[in-house]
Amino acid sequence: MSSLDRIVTTQDGPVKIAFPKLLVMERKDTIRIQKPVVVVCAQLAKQVLGGERSSSELQVERQMVGPRRPQFVLFGSSIVQKSFGDGGWGAILADTYARKADIVMRGYGGWNSRNALQVLDQIFPKEAAVQPSLVITYFGGNDSLKPIPDELSPHVPLPEFIENMKKIATHLKSLSEKTRVIFLGVPPANDEMIIQLYGERATRSNEGARIYSEATLKLCQELEVKAIDLWTIMQQKNDWMTTCFTDGFHLASEGSKIVAKEIMRALEEAEWEPSLYWKLMPSEFVGISPFDPEGSNGTITNSNMFGEEDPMP
Repeated sequence: MSSLDRIVTTQDGPVKIAFPKLLVMERKDTIRIQKPVVVVCAQLAKQVLGGERSSSELQVERQMVGPRRPQFVLFGSSIVQKSFGDGGWGAILADTYARKADIVMRGYGGWNSRNALQVLDQIFPKEAAVQPSLVITYFGGNDSLKPIPDELSPHVPLPEFIENMKKIATHLKSLSEKTRVIFLGVPPANDEMIIQLYGERATRSNEGARIYSEATLKLCQELEVKAIDLWTIMQQKNDWMTTCFTDGFHLASEGSKIVAKEIMRALEEAEWEPSLYWKLMPSEFVGISPFDPEGSNGTITNSNMFGEEDPMP
């Protein structure tokens, strides 16, 4: 079937489209699709011309990349937003689960638990057809900042913080029976480095991190939500103050490696069905290529991002 090339103005600018002649009637300044038309062509024309898409069309679009994988969502403040950077813990997870699960980042620098509640239903709608298999959540670092009189501050009082995190945990657990939740406790902070970089008026402190971390862990115990005590674990590294941070509280690659390993440890120890531990999850399309670095059972046979055969210590 021959075609007619036409320049069509879309929402993203002019686009050259080859329309089948049978589907096009020309006027001086318009291109009109005849009816009836093949559904696929109608959908293509509607999208190219900037028309509204139905919910069913959007659902089809979401399913175009397949087969569908489990979805792990990282939800939190800048510790999450920066996690996909070079050597970040989100990037480590994405590398480890490259053929097993999709790692989705929903990180928002500067946010506190109060901000998270404002968009919780939009990021995690209960009516969504597909729910995440795992949500790793981090808030508390900004909440723990000391309030500044007569100035804007992300500080959230401890009782409100606890209530906010309870609402977040309850919402995430209600998404589906198979949605698992892990909360990250607030990491420690290097007070000296923070003061050097931000001055004596810096409102972030290791003591504040401890208080909000302990509150998170206690709440998770009450709600039966898995939690990782980063404040304690990270300080077990002898040189944590000089190697784990870029500015006293944001994570350097060494700090991120600790976070990633502890998440792996929690997933291995969790008695969840199905397991979300990387070694026990199937890989996609194993065995198709003779040069595939994964064995016939999905086991990675070459070294990984930890420089070891196994990312667990």
